[in-house]
Amino acid sequence: MRSVPPMAGAYVLLTAGAGAFCAAPAFSSGTSWPAVALLACVYVGCGLAGRGPRGMGTFYPVLLAGAFLLPPSAAVLVAVPGALLGQVEQRPKWLRRLWRAAQLAVAVWASAQVFGALGGPDAISGPRFPYALAPGGAAVLAFCAVLTVLDGGILAVAERVPLRTAWRGLFLRSLAPVAVHGLAGLMMAVLWASSYGPVAALLVVLPMCISCWVFAQYQRERAAHQATIRALVQAVDIKDGYTRGHSERVGQASMMIARELGMPDERAEVLRFAGILHDVGKLGVPTRLLRKDGPLTPEERKVIELHPEYGHEMVRGIGFLGEARAAILHHHERLDGSGYPYGLVGTQIPEFARVVAVADAFDAMTSTRTYSRARPVPVAVAELERCAGTQFDPVMVGALVRALDREGWHPMVTADEAGGVPVARAETVPLRGASAR
Repeated sequence: MRSVPPMAGAYVLLTAGAGAFCAAPAFSSGTSWPAVALLACVYVGCGLAGRGPRGMGTFYPVLLAGAFLLPPSAAVLVAVPGALLGQVEQRPKWLRRLWRAAQLAVAVWASAQVFGALGGPDAISGPRFPYALAPGGAAVLAFCAVLTVLDGGILAVAERVPLRTAWRGLFLRSLAPVAVHGLAGLMMAVLWASSYGPVAALLVVLPMCISCWVFAQYQRERAAHQATIRALVQAVDIKDGYTRGHSERVGQASMMIARELGMPDERAEVLRFAGILHDVGKLGVPTRLLRKDGPLTPEERKVIELHPEYGHEMVRGIGFLGEARAAILHHHERLDGSGYPYGLVGTQIPEFARVVAVADAFDAMTSTRTYSRARPVPVAVAELERCAGTQFDPVMVGALVRALDREGWHPMVTADEAGGVPVARAETVPLRGASAR
């Protein structure tokens, strides 16, 4: 969103207008401003305590407690200060803050409306806590549903994600954590409405803050993993400028295959690492061979073919890569046993390696190189299908074809390519008539 599409800007402003409309009644009715202010301050403080490397964390228990305790229009105001004060790294910062405040405001309003319609306020003030679980659960579902709809919409208009895939999986991924936060928010509301008062309710926040802090540490560790990957890829790009951007595109295509195969998110992320790092072994190959314009001699080809083993040795000690290490070692194997380095056959080749082999070959054919022009995607797909069963796993080829039919191919653009200089030269086991670098 550094350069915001007009549709995305209009979408954010429309959502902000909806949030303002939801909050407006609070200023003309008997709103309990001390309660709003206290919850808003707690939300800001808890968000800062759970802040990860990407800015202020989102502390849903306080937001949902506000939805359970306050009228819908007043509950909206609990979310706004924290969202507007949150740190953001990407520009335009003001628009990102406005978007976060607007979507949380609308989600909290919807949650409070559902909770009130089902008699939740009477249940928590009774006190009849068990009877508050049903309206509380419905409010959590409404909260998740609104966030899902709005997040999918912004993906479609800002990132140009196809509509049929923009909302896929968003609701289910958010439901479990929000449900836990909703239960904590409900406990806060019950204690707040009881004779113990707000002070007792705030005690619920402490363990949740600790859990958010732990999650923030996980996020920092994950950011360190990403930095490690970027450093290795940048080293390869510097050494072999012809393939700049190739690693990222192979990671992207590998993720498309993983999603089509229904891989869990954790495995799909590791597979993306495998695609990005599949050529890291080039760091051990003489630069003169990587940049040679003419054909390779048999001796030079043997040296080039050592790069999967070099790469495997380089990443052997990086524990978080998991199955990615096998893909780095075996992504040049072929189903018929004529690949390298070990000539594995069929399912002897690890699954990740079979995925990366297809993604690697696809990008090789659709990238412009010094010795050949990029082929159109349909031509590359036809070539993959022709080699399926001998060179490539037909299951992986079919998954990529289906993903391309549904999503299209929108490769990530590197800095050099953005300047109009096509520099990607991917290497792979040779397809018919293709180079093997």
